[in-house]
Amino acid sequence: MEVSRIIAEIDAQISKLQQARALLAGAAAVGVRRPGRPKGSTTTASAPASRKRAKRVLSPEARKRIADAQKRRWAAHRKEGK
Repeated sequence: MEVSRIIAEIDAQISKLQQARALLAGAAAVGVRRPGRPKGSTTTASAPASRKRAKRVLSPEARKRIADAQKRRWAAHRKEGK
């Protein structure tokens, strides 16, 4: 008879501990912050995804200056190799 009483008390303690654990787990989950954007947000602070950047265009003079400078660099590189 005494054994069944002890088992009943243990069961009561287990149920109390489970309730306390559930409360603590719920409180901990509320304060958790995850990295990244929150769910449901559609816009970002920097640039919207739908906006495309304009294509950059070089003038013919700028293109020629860059080409000439690169040719000089390659000539110097070939000269070093000899």
